[in-house]
Amino acid sequence: MELGLILVIAMVAALIAVLLTGFPVAFTLAGVGLIFGGIGVATGAMTAGFLELLPNRIFSSIILNDLLFAVPLFVTMGVMLEKSRVAEDLLDSMARLFGSLRGGLGISVTVVGALLAASTGIVGATVVTMGLLSLPTMLKRGYDPALATGSIAAAGTLGQIIPPSIVLILLADVLSNAWQQAQTSAGLFSPQPMSAGELFAGALVPGLMLVGLYITYQALHALFRPASSPAVANSTADTLSVRALLLALLPPLVLIIAVLGSILSGFATPTEAASVGAIGAMVLGAARRVEGVGYAVATASLSFAALMAYGAGYGGPLQSEALAGVLFVLFVAALLWVLFKLWRADILPAVLTDTIKISAMVYAILIGAAVFSLTFRGLGGDDAVRHALESLGGGFWGALIAVMVLMFILGFFLDFIEITFIVVPVVAPALLAMDGHLGPIWLGVMMAVNLQTSFLTPPFGFALFYLRGVVPESVPTSAMYKGVLPYVLIQLGALALLALFPEIVTALPEMLF
Repeated sequence: MELGLILVIAMVAALIAVLLTGFPVAFTLAGVGLIFGGIGVATGAMTAGFLELLPNRIFSSIILNDLLFAVPLFVTMGVMLEKSRVAEDLLDSMARLFGSLRGGLGISVTVVGALLAASTGIVGATVVTMGLLSLPTMLKRGYDPALATGSIAAAGTLGQIIPPSIVLILLADVLSNAWQQAQTSAGLFSPQPMSAGELFAGALVPGLMLVGLYITYQALHALFRPASSPAVANSTADTLSVRALLLALLPPLVLIIAVLGSILSGFATPTEAASVGAIGAMVLGAARRVEGVGYAVATASLSFAALMAYGAGYGGPLQSEALAGVLFVLFVAALLWVLFKLWRADILPAVLTDTIKISAMVYAILIGAAVFSLTFRGLGGDDAVRHALESLGGGFWGALIAVMVLMFILGFFLDFIEITFIVVPVVAPALLAMDGHLGPIWLGVMMAVNLQTSFLTPPFGFALFYLRGVVPESVPTSAMYKGVLPYVLIQLGALALLALFPEIVTALPEMLF
């Protein structure tokens, strides 16, 4: 066995061993990469040029990467919406709308989970919020604890697959590089790029399909086991007015359409749309949580809408540069007043603090992954992975099944970010080189659905950890595990459907792009 291959195997084993001790992922990746890089250079198994490329790689692929700028902006958007109590209003409205049906509370949780996924994309905040607000009501109304906790945990993970999603942003960056490597290895020296917008479009229909499958399961559960999810008798006080429904639904829907619609239509890049989402979330949060900003919120919203119409060329009488300048000044002045009021209310500092913490964690893992992948490639690890996948038998599909099983098992122990930066850069180029006709968008959505399952798989499913923190002591952990297992099977079934019918993923990107 060659020395480089021995070092690759030892490197992966050391990475897994250190990760299992609970040591921070970013430092583990960087430390293991540097140590084995030094060993490789010292023994002649790797040239020092790979490590010398590290500063340029970090600067060009991370710091100057426009796509990754969207991460802190989408995080800001999600945290702001979470702190502005959008979820509370949505859950209250949906519970009153569907509560009179058998399984209605479970259906309302899924619908709200889908709406929050498309507007926040932060799994932890969604699971905790719905657990605090919905679970006591569901248990009080006689819902089976396993069904209630499983529905909440599964609905919270929809933020992984329904765009805009942090995992899709990160996957788009990794898969774009892998797609270019696969095309270059096939002799195409002008490789076709893959954009995050295309991956968003590919994930939209599968995400909505999962929502439909969740609701179907809850409806069937209520049909065959009515005692587990009884209907709620609405009193006069529980009657939902059209005005209350619109007030709860319209603001997040407008924000979702503005962000996701601008990306899918090609009007804005994901980073530009993320900035719109962050600003829109702040304006919405101020309108809900801060007094005395009504005029500023209205001015900011109307002037921004007029500027968008001007930029799209649909402004009519507004197609005047002088008038556009006035609108821009009005928008900035109103937005600054909104931000000032949010700061005075101690909301903005809390949002920015959480954003910095989450974004710093993501970027630290990115830098650590860059160190690890450089050493891995320098030792010949990418060639070893390609040869291993090709030797499995079954061709592309055999290799794909092996990778999916590996990612599913790793989901028992690792977070989706860790799997994205450790496994995907290693296996994706080889898979795409073996059979590229399905393309990186289909592969990315398959991986995203698989990664979503990692939030639900015991014993270390992060959605289960989040929910366990707010679940009453009367609900055992075994009930939570029992409740999520049907949803894990649903997601595995969804993976099989996407494999059998790739058009579910590829049709919308082909239509739009």
